[in-house]
Amino acid sequence: MKVSISKSEVKGKVKAPSSKSYTIRGLMCAALAKGESEIIHPLSSDDTEAAINVLSKVGIGVHQKGDSWQVTGGNFHEPDTELFCGESAATLRFMTAICSLIPGKCRLTAGSSLSRRPVKPLVQALRQLGVNCSSHGELPPVIVEGGKLKGGVAELPGSISSQFVSALLFIAPFAEEGMTIKLTTPLESKPYVLMTLDCLERFWITVGFSEELDQFEVLKQTYKPVKYNVEGDWSSASYLLAMGALSGEVEVENLNPESLQADKMILNLLRDMGAWVKVNKDSVTVRKSGLEAIQADLSDCIDLLPTMAVLAAVANGVSEFVGVERARLKESNRVSALRDGLERMGIKVGEETNRLTITGSKPKGSVIDSQGDHRIAMAFSLLGLIAGETTINNAECIAKTFPQFWDILRSIGGEVKIDGQ
Repeated sequence: MKVSISKSEVKGKVKAPSSKSYTIRGLMCAALAKGESEIIHPLSSDDTEAAINVLSKVGIGVHQKGDSWQVTGGNFHEPDTELFCGESAATLRFMTAICSLIPGKCRLTAGSSLSRRPVKPLVQALRQLGVNCSSHGELPPVIVEGGKLKGGVAELPGSISSQFVSALLFIAPFAEEGMTIKLTTPLESKPYVLMTLDCLERFWITVGFSEELDQFEVLKQTYKPVKYNVEGDWSSASYLLAMGALSGEVEVENLNPESLQADKMILNLLRDMGAWVKVNKDSVTVRKSGLEAIQADLSDCIDLLPTMAVLAAVANGVSEFVGVERARLKESNRVSALRDGLERMGIKVGEETNRLTITGSKPKGSVIDSQGDHRIAMAFSLLGLIAGETTINNAECIAKTFPQFWDILRSIGGEVKIDGQ
């Protein structure tokens, strides 16, 4: 699918979609709690549908009821087919751990992009806990032969993916001997682990952890079913807020200013660039203003890199982003994808392994290959509002996290043409 974007000025009030990360975490906890839980205001997207599909194959019932999902958890069984996780890394990694609790054999597979992302450190950690599992080298597919989880001590790096840590935390309460998780390298994306701890607490699970988040202690416990409310997604909201800063004025509702989500950092980053930002009780308004270059470490909020890159593309001066290396292991190599797209639009970019520099200028229209990456597609649509004559190829990839994005952009004045529409 191709989307063409013309020069536009946006203005209006929109609602941020619900958090993908919290929706999937809520689903996993509800699946582990014996009985009926309710996920209120969940996100419906490709990734969350992948999680539901996999859970359904191992005995977990998820039924839609209005704006909530009823989840019947606690009764797992061996699947009679492979567990296809689509492009959802959270689903693959969380379910790899959860399959260690399911008697029998589980084979977890992934879509083409996710099949290039590492899973071996998690497999190695599970082996330390007595789980019989294997991966295809560093990558999926993963085979897990589950049953009772003995527990003990697992050591793993914290610098590859926080999802490995979260995956172990989900199953730790089932370990017969309890579980200790030790990180051998500093944890990146700490806010995502804090989100997992928050979710566990809501399902009555207690985790002991060090202040540095390099060691976690979990005793044997029991999940309890609850009503779980999903807040708005700051990752998706970042595109809407940046839209206001670049091309008009946008108020984004359904946002929790006290959220633990890593990408709430967009507020501070926008302010640091000189954007006009107003925070209300459950909404944020951003108005177009002259932007200045910024230097920022994105280690803990790496999903903001595409948003920040397009803001930097029109800012006055040279922006520098460090802590970006892990963005190479996402749906695309985002560092290279951003450099390629920005250069096509006439923006000067310097790329190093863990650093990206961007010299602000006036962007020109171009054809952008999203590389099947939802965040690349949404980010370059923002520059299209300024440059005009911009086409995004493979634009349907936004369904991974934000299926309504093109409709919302249109609703507030964006001139968007989809294929033959």
